[in-house]
Amino acid sequence: MKIVTIAGARPQFIKAAAISRAIRKHFSGRIEEIIVHSGQHYDDNMSRVFFEELEIPHPSHNLEVGSGAHGHQTGEIMKRTEQVLLTEKPDAVIVYGDTNTTLAGAVAAAKLLIPVVHIEAGLRSFNKSMPEEINRILCDHVSTLLFSPTRTGFQNLVREGFDPAAKPPYTSDNPGIYHCGDVMYDNALYYAEKAGRSSKILSNLSLENKKFILCTIHRDSNTDRTDRLNAIFNTLDEIARQHSIDVIIPLHPRTQKMLPADLNQDLLNRIHSNPFLRLTEPVSYFDMLVLESRCTMIITDSGGVQKESYFFKKPCLVLRSESEWKELTELGTTRIVDADKSLIINTYKEFIKNPPADFPPIFGDGHASEFIVGEIYHQDLWK
Repeated sequence: MKIVTIAGARPQFIKAAAISRAIRKHFSGRIEEIIVHSGQHYDDNMSRVFFEELEIPHPSHNLEVGSGAHGHQTGEIMKRTEQVLLTEKPDAVIVYGDTNTTLAGAVAAAKLLIPVVHIEAGLRSFNKSMPEEINRILCDHVSTLLFSPTRTGFQNLVREGFDPAAKPPYTSDNPGIYHCGDVMYDNALYYAEKAGRSSKILSNLSLENKKFILCTIHRDSNTDRTDRLNAIFNTLDEIARQHSIDVIIPLHPRTQKMLPADLNQDLLNRIHSNPFLRLTEPVSYFDMLVLESRCTMIITDSGGVQKESYFFKKPCLVLRSESEWKELTELGTTRIVDADKSLIINTYKEFIKNPPADFPPIFGDGHASEFIVGEIYHQDLWK
């Protein structure tokens, strides 16, 4: 069986690592995997380092699309993916998550009548102003096999008309839906020990035996809105100064680009003079695992980092007006704080005083990737 895996962004490389590992360990000689890198993330710190660290096979094709407006980027990925699929003639295409790469790869495959496998299906923020929400919904509705990491995601699919009692053979008109656990949880368990041994991030940042907050900001709803970006960084600066706690912010290239352009000069000066506010280059997956496992709290607008906060039992503040991880907000381990200064500060204080203690196992048993690959193979999609 020949499978094409399409990935283009940091979270997708991480998810793809789990699937590639399951193929190598359990289906060697039975499944050939062809990896296509869309080039959506092209910075070495956001791309190449993940392939090396996670031992993902080198991409057979790099579409080198780069950055651009949503329509332009999605269209270019779709156009170039179509040519790869016509050449490779795969039996199925795997896409991950909710990026422009996800949507473009799914649509290109579906139009060529190649079965689409969507890993991390069924997630919904119920906010269609988010490009990611559009991507994930459209991708789900052209897929043949849909693997949801949570029961809520599975139930979302059922509410949208997917039949939980559907029987094989599965097609895009008769898709199979699964609640299977999370491949990122597989990776967190698999790589945590190795990351702890190899990462030097704590010593490099002089964080051994220190309390610190980990913060990531990358969504264009925050980086491309001057009011929100100023509110967020003003709040982070205040928390760091008032509580004398290090706030570590690995800067996404988009955020790094927008800071000098959009922050007011006084705030920019305060950030650079704040000894507790630590802006760094993007970090590797192993470094990120160590930072997440050792921090006191996580502040983020990332869906993936929200999950990882839960894996490592850390309270999480979400710099958005909603979350696709409804279980986390319902359990209270994650709080929606948007870009509201008072809400961020008050929730931070509340979490410091009373951190969440209950983290039930909602993301599976660490073997989701093996289950997914087994289902892909045994559903005879290539016949």
